[in-house]
Amino acid sequence: MKSSPYDRLLESCREAGVTPSRICLVASIPEQRLRLYEDGKSLKACSMSSSKRAPSCEENSFGTPWGLHEVSEKIGEGEPEGMVFKGRQPTGQRYWEYPEKERAKNLITSRILRLRGLEQGLNAGGSCDTFDRYIYIHGTNHEEAIGKPASSGCLQLTNADVIELFDLVPENNLVLILKD
Repeated sequence: MKSSPYDRLLESCREAGVTPSRICLVASIPEQRLRLYEDGKSLKACSMSSSKRAPSCEENSFGTPWGLHEVSEKIGEGEPEGMVFKGRQPTGQRYWEYPEKERAKNLITSRILRLRGLEQGLNAGGSCDTFDRYIYIHGTNHEEAIGKPASSGCLQLTNADVIELFDLVPENNLVLILKD
């Protein structure tokens, strides 16, 4: 029998020597689902989009990295839904205020949960460092693509879902990304 997503998080924590956080996220690339847990209880599950490319922890691969991570930084508190971020800074415009050519791109919107890998040689350090690759959980202006691979490596959520998770998940709490 396959382990539950939360059991897999606990197993990853044991292997990495990391204490599980009370609140944590588990993202499944095959399922295109993100789950929020508190004290082992599933509180929310939502559709997400991972990379259009195969999962990969290597820089310049544009693949979604897997393994144990933490939320290293939360960006965008208090910004209106749909705010566009460039270089992790709000631009002052929401995505629908951009010209059509810009809106055709996958924009980073509403909130950013920046991830840091916790497994040296897998998603931390060297050419596989999730933090140095600027991998986030964030909103998107292409919510119609949520639920199927659509990103360039990040985990994309609807704007409403990313705002809700931003408010519920503290910095330094754990995120496990499953590739199988």
